Amino acid sequence: MTATPADAGAGGFATLAAATFVAAAVNSVAGGGTILTFPVLAAILPDGPGRLVAANATSTIGLWPGAVAAAWAYRGERAGQPAFARWLVPPSIAGAALGAWLVMVLPPQWFAAVVPWLILLAAVLFALQPRLVGRAAAAGGGPHLGLACGLQLLVAVYGGYFGAGIGILMLAMLGLLGLGDIHRLNAVKNMLGTLVNGVAAALFAVGALAGSQAVSWPHAAVMAASAVAGGLAGSAVARRLPAGIVRRAVALIAFALAGYYFAV
Repeated sequence: MTATPADAGAGGFATLAAATFVAAAVNSVAGGGTILTFPVLAAILPDGPGRLVAANATSTIGLWPGAVAAAWAYRGERAGQPAFARWLVPPSIAGAALGAWLVMVLPPQWFAAVVPWLILLAAVLFALQPRLVGRAAAAGGGPHLGLACGLQLLVAVYGGYFGAGIGILMLAMLGLLGLGDIHRLNAVKNMLGTLVNGVAAALFAVGALAGSQAVSWPHAAVMAASAVAGGLAGSAVARRLPAGIVRRAVALIAFALAGYYFAV
C-alpha cells in the first residue's frame, strides 16, 4: 500500500530533504538520525491509524541509501579487521528481519518504554569503553564473541523495529570487542547498519507492494537522494577529524539522544 502525501508542496519536500541530509550525516558518525526524519514524516503524511507506521517504514527506506554511502566511504577503515567481526553479520540480518516483522504484531508502546534506557546505557558504555577495554586487556581477557553476537541480534531486532540510536548501541558493543579507534568502529558500524536497515527496508517495500504496509514512495525518493549526500558529507568530515574529537562528539550525541527520548 502506498501512503498518499498530505503535503506534496515544495515546502514539505524541502524540509524533509534538509532533515534527511542532516540525519544521514549524523548516522554516518554516530546514529540517531531517525529522530529528525520520523517527526517530519509523521507531520506531513496523511493522518490516520497507520500514519506513524508509514512514517517509520518510509524513513527506513529513505535513509538506507545514506547508510550505503557511509559504508562505502569508510571502506578503507575496514581493512585489517579481525575475522571474528564477520560473525556479526548473521545476527544483524536475522535480527533486522525479526524486528521488521514485529512492527506488524506488537504495539509500539512496548519498545517506546525501553528506548530511552537502551540509549542511555549505550551512551554510558561508550563513554566508559576505553577503560573497560583497558581493564579487560590487563586481565588477559579477549573479545567475547558469543556475547557480542547476542547483543548484536538484540540491537538488530530494535533496528528493524524502529532503530533510532542503533548506531550508538552498536558502537558501544563494538568498542568492547577492541576493534580499534572510533574511525575503525564507525567502519564496522556503518557496514552492519547498512545490513540491518537494508533488510528492514526490503521487507517494508515488499509489504507495501503486497498491501500490508504503507509507504510514501515520493517522500522516500526525496529522502534517498538527500541521504546519499548527507552520508558522504558526514563521513568525509568525520574521517578528517582526530579520533578523540569524533569520540567526544559521538558521546555528546548519545547523551543528547537519550535525554530527548526521556523528555518526550
